[in-house]
Amino acid sequence: MDSPDTKTLTSLEREHLKAQDSRLVSAHKAEQLERQAQKHWDLFYKRNETRFFRDRHWTTREFAELVGEHNGAQKRVLFEVGCGVGNFIYPLIEEQLNLHILACDLSPRAIELLKNNPLYDAGRIRAFHCDISSEQFVDHVESSSVDVATLIFVLSAIHPDKFAVTLQNIHKLLKPGGLLMFRDYGLYDMAQLRFKPGNKIADNFYMRQDGTRTYFFSTQCVQELLERAGFKVLSNEYIHRRTINRKEDVDVPRIFVQLKAQKIA
Repeated sequence: MDSPDTKTLTSLEREHLKAQDSRLVSAHKAEQLERQAQKHWDLFYKRNETRFFRDRHWTTREFAELVGEHNGAQKRVLFEVGCGVGNFIYPLIEEQLNLHILACDLSPRAIELLKNNPLYDAGRIRAFHCDISSEQFVDHVESSSVDVATLIFVLSAIHPDKFAVTLQNIHKLLKPGGLLMFRDYGLYDMAQLRFKPGNKIADNFYMRQDGTRTYFFSTQCVQELLERAGFKVLSNEYIHRRTINRKEDVDVPRIFVQLKAQKIA
């Protein structure tokens, strides 16, 4: 069923989504993908290094809380959960925001690439490898010590069974009143509609050809997840964009979910 603010599916799109159910990823394969999640992301960064994702210069526009009145004399602690090679944090460093940055990723290779960036400054950034859905995650960062946490295209790569514990871990690390900034793939995004039979693991959860996985969220799903984890949701909306590559004659609609939430206790 369509979520009210996403998109209205055409009859062909509905048929395509239905066809995805004709051949699902086997239970054995799904379990293997979960066990080898770190391996697949390490291989991803081995192939692509720092070339795949563009630097995210849009974040201070979309999340004004990172700048403005908050960029005062007191240094705040920002924790980027799932940092990859630094496409989010290095634009913030270039803007000279008054932040101490913590950054983690499941892939040790991604952390190595992030630290090799000329902008890496151990006095301002502490990057480390960890599984954000594990119980050990909270051992890396002191509880109630983070002012702002970010989840930018990260939760979708985690098995849905681990969404709750991941968000609970982040909740523990935030100070009371601390903020969580979230953006991820939205329901019926172009990428979801393009998956063929044999790639679907479960509802809205898919396997890519390289073995990494992705989930597509409705605003209602994210709202419920955050509220159950103890957050107060401040804003929650679908973001509609277009991916345009004139050289390759590509112009496709994209749908993301963007949310801001606050730790209330």
